[in-house]
Amino acid sequence: MTTPAPAPAPAPAEAPASRVMAVPPAPSADAAAYFAARLAFHTDVADVHAALAAGATDFVVVDSRSTASWDQGHVPGAVHLPTAQIPQLARQFLDPAVPVVVHCWGPGCDGATRAALALARLGYRVKEMLGGIEYWIREGYAVETADGTRQLPPDPLTAPLAADDCGC
Repeated sequence: MTTPAPAPAPAPAEAPASRVMAVPPAPSADAAAYFAARLAFHTDVADVHAALAAGATDFVVVDSRSTASWDQGHVPGAVHLPTAQIPQLARQFLDPAVPVVVHCWGPGCDGATRAALALARLGYRVKEMLGGIEYWIREGYAVETADGTRQLPPDPLTAPLAADDCGC
């Protein structure tokens, strides 16, 4: 008597794609072009701070917020140029040959993007400082206020506490 062969095991069900991979990553050449372009339009507060601390003069920081916001605290050495006044005042305060790094409140605000657009339309080369003044302060960098210089300790959720930079 022969024993019947066992039935074949069912094929494992194909795992559903994660939401991360529901849209596959771009080819590496496309990704390289995208990320290189992105860096041409953005910088971050740590790089701006490090450059300013080293005495960099190859860009100027522009704070596009209101006067009341500026008085509350701004990047030392920044130029105050509220977004609505850029078309009228940019040439008075900015050298068209010097690239501009513009910022506003923070990542939840498009003010810096609007200011960067206004400056670009006037012919300035411009980058947006990601994180704005919010992350400048959260990373523990000093600001000038109407009452003098102020500096808070770094926020441990946004800045390394035991190093000068995050290592990236």
